[in-house]
Amino acid sequence: MAKMRRKEFMARIWSKLKAAQKRANLIAAGKGVLAAVSGGPDSTCLAHYLVSLRSRLRFPLELVYVDHGLRKESSFEIAFVRSLGKIWEVPVAVLKINVKRARAARGLGLEEACRKLRYQALNARAEELGFPIVAVGHQMDDQAETTLLNLLRGVKLKALGAMPPRRLLSRNVQLIRPLLCLKRSEVLDYLEIHDLPFKIDASNQDTELTRNWIRQEVLPLLEGKNPRIREHLAGISEQVRALNL
Repeated sequence: MAKMRRKEFMARIWSKLKAAQKRANLIAAGKGVLAAVSGGPDSTCLAHYLVSLRSRLRFPLELVYVDHGLRKESSFEIAFVRSLGKIWEVPVAVLKINVKRARAARGLGLEEACRKLRYQALNARAEELGFPIVAVGHQMDDQAETTLLNLLRGVKLKALGAMPPRRLLSRNVQLIRPLLCLKRSEVLDYLEIHDLPFKIDASNQDTELTRNWIRQEVLPLLEGKNPRIREHLAGISEQVRALNL
C-alpha cells in the first residue's frame, strides 16, 4: 500500500485531531500536560501530537513511562521513550509501581490492578509538577473494545458510555484522551507519515485476556459484516454519555 500523502493526511487525520481539540478544548495554552507514554503506537502518536501542539499553545510537557514491574521488555521501552524525549527536547520521568503487591493486598485482577495503580501514579506525578492535565493514548478502537467488554460484563447503561474524552482524575487533575477521534489504522498512518518508530507489547496478543480476544477475534469478525463497526460502537458510547445518566 502506498504511503499516505501529506495533503491526504491533513484532510483525513489532522483535521479530526484539530476538530476534537476545538470541540472539547482538551488542551489549553500554558497548562502543563503529563503524557503517559509506553512507546507503543498509540502513546508514541500521542506524544508527537502533543509536541506539535506545544509549539503553538506553549504548555509545559513531560513524558511519563509507568513501569508495572511485570515485563522484562520494560527496560527497552524505557530507553526508547527516553530517546524520544531527547529528540523532542521533552523531559521524561519513569514511575515504578508494584502491581503484584497491590493484587495480593486488595484482591484485584491483573488488568484492574495495573489500571488503578497506573492512574494513581500519573495523578501523583501531575500533582507534584502542578500540571492540571494527564493525557493518555486511547483511540477509537479502544473505545469500541471497551463498549463490547462492558456489554459482556452485563453492566448498567451508564457504563456503555465507556471512555469520555475528559474526566476528573482528582480534584486538581483532569484525564484527557485526544486520540479518541482516530481509529487504530489512522494512528498507524500518523506514525508512518512522520516516520516514527514504536514498540510492540507482545502481551497484547494474548487472547486469554478478554480485551485482547475482543481486539484480535471479535471486532475483525464483526467488521466483516459491518466495516464501520468501530465508529458505530464509539457513536453509541457518545450517545450514552450525552444522556448524563
